[in-house]
Formats: sequence, structure tokens, C-alpha cells
Amino acid sequence: MVNKINRKYKISGMTCSSCKASVENSLNLLDQVKSSNADIRLGELTLILNKDIDLKSLQNSIPKKYLINKEISSSDRLSEIKSDSPNKKSKLEQLKPLFLILFYITSASILLNFRDWNWNNFMLDFMGLFFIIFSFFKMLDLKGFPVSFMMYDPLAKVIPIYGFLYPFIETALGVMFLMRIKIIAALVISLIILIVTTVGVTKTLLSKKTIQCACLGTHLKLPMTEATLIENIIMLSMSIFMILNYT
Repeated sequence: MVNKINRKYKISGMTCSSCKASVENSLNLLDQVKSSNADIRLGELTLILNKDIDLKSLQNSIPKKYLINKEISSSDRLSEIKSDSPNKKSKLEQLKPLFLILFYITSASILLNFRDWNWNNFMLDFMGLFFIIFSFFKMLDLKGFPVSFMMYDPLAKVIPIYGFLYPFIETALGVMFLMRIKIIAALVISLIILIVTTVGVTKTLLSKKTIQCACLGTHLKLPMTEATLIENIIMLSMSIFMILNYT
């Protein structure tokens, strides 16, 4: 039976999910490495090794822009936790950009319909603005978004091109809702992609993995939390309600 060796290192140079994937994929090619996990937020690299490996070999296996600095001992990690804990952001602070965007989408949808109020029109405008704005943030990093998205979306894991196309699908759906084009088709497509994503988000939350949420792309580094699930459920509920209303 082979004993597994756990090692943890400080690493610098990672700025996005693409960086994380690049580091992990490079290290996983090494025979000595069973699995690797790079944490962008903490700047840490955790390795499970089949057999020991020196720091130079690890460094040579990854792109030069990333630097593995030193191995972290238990005492180092404990002191870091103590010194960093007062400065850690709460979930509410981390998710502030998401809540602000949802607030503005809701406000804009209300303003568009308050003179002649109609719930159907309000929801169509909300969904249209939601898809347009969320796709905009994903478009800011079309290279990094698919890598981040496939970490939790079941379909993107199986069909990588789906992750690249997803922002364009969202843009098309946004236009269809705002322009009232083929509403039933747009609602059905929305329902399907939201169900798939919600399944992935739920599995991630249940596994208690700490990963970045790709709902607002990679520029706004949001953690995957219950808020992501609630956001998806709201959109799912609206899709189902509107389908029932239009059929």
C-alpha cells in the first residue's frame, strides 16, 4: 500500500480561474503528484503526492509566471489564520457586487413598468436585463470564464465548448426577452440551462468545496455560496411561472 504525502506551499502569480487550472493541470502531469489544488484567494497550493518531490521540480513543471515560494508548516498556517481572521470579509461583503446588480436589475424592471403595471412584462424585463448584464461580465474574460464555469456546471464539464458559448446564449436570451421575440422558446431554453447549472451549484455546495462562482465572470471574484443557489432558483421560478402563463 502506497502512503500518500500531503504538502502545502505558498504560490504567487495566480489571478484568475485560468491560472488555477493551468497550475493544477501542469502539476497533475507529474508522476509524483496524485492530486493538486490551487487556492487563488489564499495564494496556496495543496498537493497529495505518491512520493516526495523537491521544490525545484515542482517549479519547473509549471509556467514561469507562477512562483512556488516555500512549503507551509502547520505552525505557519496557524499564525496566518490568527493574523488574517480579523480581516476576512463576511459572505455579505464578498457578495455585495451580486446584490447590487440584482438591486439595479429589479429597480430598472420596476421603472420600466410602473406606469402600466403588468407582472408578466416585469418578469420578462427582469429576465432580459439579468441575462444581458450577467453575460456582459462573462464576456470580459471569454478565455477564463469557461475554465471557471466547467468546475461546477455538469454540461460544461462534458462539452467544453458549451462554456465558451454560454455568454452568447445568455446575450441572445436577454435580447429575446427584452424584444419579446419567441418568448416560449426563450423560456424553455432558460429553464433547461438553469436546471443544469442549479444541479452543479447544489452539488458544489453540498461537497463544501471552496470555488469561485462564475455567474459574474472572473473579474469579480465571488465565492460560490447559498446566494448563487437562491439567484438560480429565482430565475428558475420565473421561467416556470412564465411558461405556465404563456401555455
